Amino acid sequence: MPKMFARFSLIVFLALLVSLGRAQTSTASATANDVPIAGTWAGSINTGAFNLRIIIKIAKDPTGLTGQLQSPDQSQQWIAADSITRSGSLVTMEFKVLKGTYEGKLSADGATMDGTFTQLGTPLPLSLKYVKNQSESERRRPQNPVKPYPYHEEDVTFPSLAAGVTLAGTLTVPQGKGPFPALVLISGSGPNDRDEALLEHKPFLVLSDYLTRKGIIVLRYDKRGVGKSTGNYAMATTADFADDAEAALRYLKTRSETDPHHMVLIGHSEGGAIAPIVAARNKAVDFIVLMAGPGVPGDQLLVEQHRLIAIAMGLPPDEVDKQVAREKAFIDLVEREKDNAIVEREVRAKMGSEVPQTQIGTMVKELTSVWFRYFFTYDPATSLRKVQCPVLALNGSLDLQVPPKQNLPAIRKALEEGGNKHYEIDELPGLNHLFQTAKSGAPTEYAEIEETISPVVLDKIAGWVLKQ
Repeated sequence: MPKMFARFSLIVFLALLVSLGRAQTSTASATANDVPIAGTWAGSINTGAFNLRIIIKIAKDPTGLTGQLQSPDQSQQWIAADSITRSGSLVTMEFKVLKGTYEGKLSADGATMDGTFTQLGTPLPLSLKYVKNQSESERRRPQNPVKPYPYHEEDVTFPSLAAGVTLAGTLTVPQGKGPFPALVLISGSGPNDRDEALLEHKPFLVLSDYLTRKGIIVLRYDKRGVGKSTGNYAMATTADFADDAEAALRYLKTRSETDPHHMVLIGHSEGGAIAPIVAARNKAVDFIVLMAGPGVPGDQLLVEQHRLIAIAMGLPPDEVDKQVAREKAFIDLVEREKDNAIVEREVRAKMGSEVPQTQIGTMVKELTSVWFRYFFTYDPATSLRKVQCPVLALNGSLDLQVPPKQNLPAIRKALEEGGNKHYEIDELPGLNHLFQTAKSGAPTEYAEIEETISPVVLDKIAGWVLKQ
């Protein structure tokens, strides 16, 4: 089941996003006459929504073999293998924290391992190739800025409205005396850091660098409970993240370099729902930019997202209809039933043996989380009708996660109903949910595309902010 917005922690590798302590290594002996397997191995798993790269490093010491796994498209953390066993050409690795195992068969020349990674009862093919050059396992991200930057960069912290939450971020300030236009970047859903890092792309790093070079102050920050920010991410809703965004705005106004009459909020995806919440209640917001922001309630959005992605994946129409109907039924169940135990019992009964029982438990836990329960019923139009400042709403024509045909008309309608006459709404041709130049818009393309954000979008946002 594809997740909303940037919630790309699919069940298959959900555990990789958990904060882990220092890895523990364990050992197993290798047969002396076997082909050596020590070194770096790389491959990818097709989750159905997109490909996740997997890198496994194996080392040999006097006590045997040790190993580590990384999914760089999700996290930079390395997960230690709890055991590595080998019998001739057969290699087995266990990763208890992931509830997963890898079983592979080594080729005669030691160049490849063909096998299966099984997690939460779900087996997925994983072929690994021995990597001689580390650069072979790295993706090109040519838009990532390289230091030294021609502006001031500062790590900052500031309190949120919520008790006990301190947010950490990065402030970038142009050279010169100022005051400068100043803005806050609000990330999409998921446990995002200040760069909104995803699949080795860093959209907010690229965006903040571009805007700061144009003479705009930018504040970006780690979500609560992520990176260096404190708080409990798992217990937060969109409303809570709106409080955090408002705290970032409040901090930005304390800086002497900022122009207090030129304060901006830019939200991507879920952030595009958060910016109007803050702007509707805080007159300090002078204008907002919505990048793939939603215009309809989450239950409608998620169903349409699922339908479009299933079509893009090439599923036959009858299968698409079946999946969409089932997803809508699950959402209706969550909205109707407040008891999570009853939800889980009904889902297990409906799914039967189609999905491993352990995986159903993980799916239900996420669907009944406080975030999803809030998201399903929240209607962005309620805040958009109250926004009186100028609004720029952008959407890619190939966005399958926040479809423009569904959401841009709803945003326009809400602004008009509220009497706002200062808005611009643009559907940008050929761009996906991340505002990359794409072919189909399917999430499977995100990692493969070298471009992080289209230059057209960067230029449009900068020009719009500066002319207000």
